[in-house]
Amino acid sequence: MAGGPKLDEDAIIRRYFQRPAGPDVLVGIGDDGAITRLAGSERLVTAVDTLVAGVHFPARTPPHAVGHRVLAVNLSDLAAMAARPRWATLSLSIPSADGAWVREFAAGFFALARRHRVSLIGGDTVRGPLNVSVTALGSVAPDREVRRTGARPGDGVFVTGYPGEAVAGRLLLARRGRTGALEKRFLYPQPRVSIGRALAGVASAMIDVSDGLHHDLGKLLNASGVGADLEVPLLPLSRALLGHCGVARARRHALMGGDDYELAFTAGEEESAIIGKIASRNSCRITRIGTVSSRRGLRWRLDGQDWRVRDSTFAHFL
Repeated sequence: MAGGPKLDEDAIIRRYFQRPAGPDVLVGIGDDGAITRLAGSERLVTAVDTLVAGVHFPARTPPHAVGHRVLAVNLSDLAAMAARPRWATLSLSIPSADGAWVREFAAGFFALARRHRVSLIGGDTVRGPLNVSVTALGSVAPDREVRRTGARPGDGVFVTGYPGEAVAGRLLLARRGRTGALEKRFLYPQPRVSIGRALAGVASAMIDVSDGLHHDLGKLLNASGVGADLEVPLLPLSRALLGHCGVARARRHALMGGDDYELAFTAGEEESAIIGKIASRNSCRITRIGTVSSRRGLRWRLDGQDWRVRDSTFAHFL
């Protein structure tokens, strides 16, 4: 961490994290707990993720990017359920009270929070190994949430954006000092909040792609009790990714890389037109890559032949 003013816990909170909150926050930072207001019969959606230095990001990652990422990965979970982000709590463990590091971390966190109108309403700050945990809370109208359990045989299988770029960026960060387009896709993932909300009533099931497209699609399909037939050539591969590593490796990155925070979802044939409009409104590619089947399992095809995926998804305890 860079040098900066040394502060105690209360000073860190007052200086870097205590901000004015919206009218839906009745009690925010400064008490033993937060009190928030939900309108009418809206439902509360809660997500939590922890990022650990050396596991989820390199130890030398710029603090601005760490602040962005820890909120982004949680907003992506809310997006996958078609929820509107509202509030967040933050637990920050840092080796020392380095004011310069915390200032940049907070700047990254609040820049994304402002974009999505998220209020920080509480948390904790401790001395220890560098790791950060956020709990994000959002709201959704009754019966408008999208779960993993609604995929039906005959539905299309879709993915937003260009999976695979983030893992390429993460690998590049370990090899060179400069930060290019692929590295930025890892450091600054953009949660698909507006697309997720627009897919309420359109998507039959949805999940965010954090552990790799193949692995996360498998979780969605298993939850729905179905399988899918998928086409390898339909995978959306960006020019930046293809220019970096070629088609074969790009496909492996797209399927198993993780850290993309795109959305994978299923939807009926009748929803194709509205999905196209959602993609256009959000300036984001949405690609159909296959079809849901009553036969369990994921079956990838390439040039008319079965194509085996060797799942190399990272697992914390294996």
